[in-house]
Formats: sequence, structure tokens, C-alpha cells
Amino acid sequence: MVFDYDQILAKPPRRADGVFSWHQDLAYWPVTEDTRTASFWLAIDDSCVENGCLRFVPGSHLENRLRHHGPLHGDRDKSHTLAAVLSDNDVEIPVEIQRGDVTVHHERTLHGSGGNSSPYSWRRAWVIAFRAKSAVEEERSIGFTHSHNDSIQVLNKVGIENVA
Repeated sequence: MVFDYDQILAKPPRRADGVFSWHQDLAYWPVTEDTRTASFWLAIDDSCVENGCLRFVPGSHLENRLRHHGPLHGDRDKSHTLAAVLSDNDVEIPVEIQRGDVTVHHERTLHGSGGNSSPYSWRRAWVIAFRAKSAVEEERSIGFTHSHNDSIQVLNKVGIENVA
């Protein structure tokens, strides 16, 4: 496993529309032979339901196929954001954690977060992803860098599993 990427996520107070749609991280990446990932989500601020804490669907990492993810705003040319839809059987669990706590999740774990309806509390986090070295090398070889600036040709190749 090697460091792949990191990002800062920030939801200011009074941003109820600051929702991160349901998704599986692997849907955002080219599906390589070795998809092992450990995504660390470090709370910079206390994270609660009111300010948009993470929510998970337990057991979703055990599903043998990715959920369908569609572009949230029409197509990938207009927005990088993808979204999955929960099934009637899914149970979402909000995970409230304190500043300095961390969650670690699998590349197939279905997760998202609500908006920040707090009048005063930011909800910031630092995400650090460690992935299989072979996956990172393969992604970089086709021009995939986890950037919103990756070419649309590369972005159209992500989240596609080969079915044997």
C-alpha cells in the first residue's frame, strides 16, 4: 500500500445544501486488478448530524458489484460529482466523531454526508487514501490523478468493472 492522494473537505456553517451524495469511492477511480484502499477521514472539527457528519451503509463493502453511480449534475463535463441511490433495504448510520478522531473505510463502502445546518460550526476533514501500489501506477499511466482537471476521456473510464 502506498499514499495515493489527500484532500480537505470543508462545510461552512449555514450550508444545508453542502451535501456529499451517497457514493462508493471506487466508483470515482479506474477499477484495477488490485483495488485495496484504506481511506482515512480525520475530523478537524467535531462532526455531528447537525453539521453534516459522515453516514455509512454497514455491510455495503461486502457487495460484489459497485452500485450504479450517475453524474449528479447531468454529465461529467459539467460536474465531477457522482451519486448512488440507496435501496429500500439499506440502513444508513450517522457517525458522529470528535475533532482528532478518524474513520477508515473500504473502497466499496457506501457513504455520504448531510449538509451543515449549524449556525456556527464548521465541519472540516482531511481525507488521506492509501491504495495498492499497482493500482496507483496503473492509474497514473493512463493520466488519472484524482483531479477535477483529469481529461473527460479518462474520467469516462472510472468505476467500470469487468464482468467475467
